[in-house]
Amino acid sequence: MSTPVVTVHEAVVGDGTSARSRTARRWRRARWPLGLLALVVAAGVLSALPEPRTSTLTLAPDNPGDLGARAAAQILGRQGVDVRYVRHIADVETLAGPGSTVLVVGDYLLTDDQVDALGATDADLVLVDAGWALGALTPSLASSGGGSDAPEVRTAQCEDPDAVAAGAITAGGSLLATGPGAVVCFPEPGSSTDAGGAYAVAESDGRRIVAVADMAPFTNERLAEQGNAALVLRALGRHERLVWYIPSLDDVGAAGGSEPAPGELLPPVVPILALQLLLVVVVAAFWRGRRLGRLVTERLPVVVRAGETTRGRGRLYRRGRSYGHAAAALRAGTAARSAARLGLPRSAPAPLVVDAISRAAGRRPADVEALLYGPPPTDDRGLARLARDLDHLESEVHRT
Repeated sequence: MSTPVVTVHEAVVGDGTSARSRTARRWRRARWPLGLLALVVAAGVLSALPEPRTSTLTLAPDNPGDLGARAAAQILGRQGVDVRYVRHIADVETLAGPGSTVLVVGDYLLTDDQVDALGATDADLVLVDAGWALGALTPSLASSGGGSDAPEVRTAQCEDPDAVAAGAITAGGSLLATGPGAVVCFPEPGSSTDAGGAYAVAESDGRRIVAVADMAPFTNERLAEQGNAALVLRALGRHERLVWYIPSLDDVGAAGGSEPAPGELLPPVVPILALQLLLVVVVAAFWRGRRLGRLVTERLPVVVRAGETTRGRGRLYRRGRSYGHAAAALRAGTAARSAARLGLPRSAPAPLVVDAISRAAGRRPADVEALLYGPPPTDDRGLARLARDLDHLESEVHRT
């Protein structure tokens, strides 16, 4: 009969961790750097994406909203008109010229230099809601302070071909003819063109200047109403090129005029990089300022007694001849224990501690102050004498 063989597997003593715990620990260490890296990558991807082709700017050719003019711009493009949307007068000077049309939307951001640059382009002008610029560009037309600003149906009542083709439009505002050769159309209901109208046209220095007092006929919301589309398309589509100019806040003026702003001298990618850097700084500050978590107790490999620590520190003070540090430690200990014995708080000021100890020990306050806050000793003998005196003082306080 054979004896069975028993295999004894010795216990393997490891570091007490498992694959799951090690994975969790590694994840806790790497989650913040990985999160920061993911944010930087996401910001880079977003910055690399093409800019949206739509906007919310009033009467912008890329605005599909009610107050935009994308419908008119697309119709003109399908009819063969090269529509160029610009926000700076320098681009207008580059693109505009004889045989082109410049549409100017609003004049509240225009300066005198920009108006002069518009007058020097020799292109036909279509001014929409640009009253004061109109008076600076031609003496034959001016904006009237009266009239209704609310869009209303108005008939042409003039002989201008574009106005006659439109028949009636939905618009408000009022323009006046102040010189020869100017024609005003679309007056308020019940009045004549002598009192002003929403549309005016004049010839100035061999070019055609058209003014519309209201933006309503150009908007997507009202383009299909009455004869708005006919008037807008005929006014803007006379030439093969249309420069659609809406002034902007960062328009630095005409070319060769004022100096460019410092921001325009920087590459376009600088704002994106600055935003990414700001994001990195915020994430790094949050990462470094987070809580460290709960405390974890750890067994000390060696237990050092308090007496041994005190003697070791004393030997270091003696070897370095640090009489002042040793004396300060002795005095601080005596003052703290004596104050606690007398019921004083740890934040008690020095004069209060000296007064309480002097009354308890029956000594003069000056002697107690010299012991606790006097000058440091300069040799071993002075330090030893100070230690004895402090011990006697503390024993006298404890006897009370």
